[in-house]
Amino acid sequence: MQLSHLAETLIGSEIVKLGGDIREKIRQGERIYNFTVGDFDPSIFPIPKALEEGIIDAYRKHFTNYPAAEGNLDLRQSIAGFLKDREGLTYTVDEILVASGGRPLIYSLFRTLIDKGDKVIYAVPSWNNNHYTHLNWGEHVVIEAHAENNFMPTAEAIRPHVKEATLICLCSPQNPTGTTISKKDLSAICELVLEENKRRSAGEKKLFVLYDQMYWQLTYGDICHYDPISLYPAMREYTVYIDAISKVFAATGVRVGWSFGPSEIIGKMKAILTHIGAWAPMAEQKATAAFLLEKNKIDEYLHPFKAAVSDRLRRIHAGFTQLKKEGFNVDVLAPEAAIYLTIKIDLAGQQTKDGNILTSQQDVTSYLLNEAKLAVVPFSAFGASKNSPWYRLSVGTCHVEDIEEMIGKLRDAMKKLSPGS
Repeated sequence: MQLSHLAETLIGSEIVKLGGDIREKIRQGERIYNFTVGDFDPSIFPIPKALEEGIIDAYRKHFTNYPAAEGNLDLRQSIAGFLKDREGLTYTVDEILVASGGRPLIYSLFRTLIDKGDKVIYAVPSWNNNHYTHLNWGEHVVIEAHAENNFMPTAEAIRPHVKEATLICLCSPQNPTGTTISKKDLSAICELVLEENKRRSAGEKKLFVLYDQMYWQLTYGDICHYDPISLYPAMREYTVYIDAISKVFAATGVRVGWSFGPSEIIGKMKAILTHIGAWAPMAEQKATAAFLLEKNKIDEYLHPFKAAVSDRLRRIHAGFTQLKKEGFNVDVLAPEAAIYLTIKIDLAGQQTKDGNILTSQQDVTSYLLNEAKLAVVPFSAFGASKNSPWYRLSVGTCHVEDIEEMIGKLRDAMKKLSPGS
């Protein structure tokens, strides 16, 4: 069957494939420690009660018709107030666009900015930048980020590629790493963008920044979240933000996201979405508009929620730190934000008890799943090298009582390995 070039060349999600393998094992009765999904188990992390009741009430009041294409006015007003109160960012309702989560907003931004062959700069590992670039016929400019810089891109790495580039994709706190960009590094990137745009003539397309800050309120300890415009107000002309209730309120399935940036760009994104119809449902918009005004209820929810997520991240970090002390070839980055932990399990080249050599990182991933019953997502699923020994571990569905047991199973599985011949 002859299909479009896009359909034939689109790469399927490795996370979805891994998820299928996990579901099949669970179906067959296996006990799997599943740390793959960037989602929440509602029995562990329910959405705020006030938000839930607001959604139910909105449906009972028959808010079931089409919402406004750009998002209901009351919701955009609430978002504007929320941004001002929580982040100190001042945006008008005409500079805010609502959609069903972050994905359609990111896609519409790409469609607004990217022509065929336009350069898109992004670091790996990172979530879906490779796929969005492919979907929009952009030219991939891939920067390999490293552990020594928390897997975040630097201005030095970006600088050689900015000439004629159209978009730089940044995400902080980052999926998949759970790390944040430093004030110094983000400032340097902002300076680079402003310098490049000053160089370009009036008729040239400018260099823009997509700033995905979906997890910005989920930072822990002394970690601070930084954003381009707070550091450099002149970046306002070139920055489009992506945000939502999805992660901060464990509301991934509620599907209310927003983007804010220059009104001209936001208007074009709106026009694109009118043809796609990826609107947040009316009732959910009404409930979110009311909830974002409830400062006390938001704080009452966030304090225990963040504490519970942070506790899980710290416990697993301590477990991997102990495994490293015991001499196993693992490593872990200190948890900073989001619901993710960056772990390293470097077992390639080792031999199993039945004499098989783990020749590739894919073999390692399979061994972890089959022997340790541990399911984590390799960084290769986020665009990194197939040989990368680093993984994303997500705690959104994690029961605290399973952590010690999981670490023990991993220890036992690694003990069964020996150096390859």
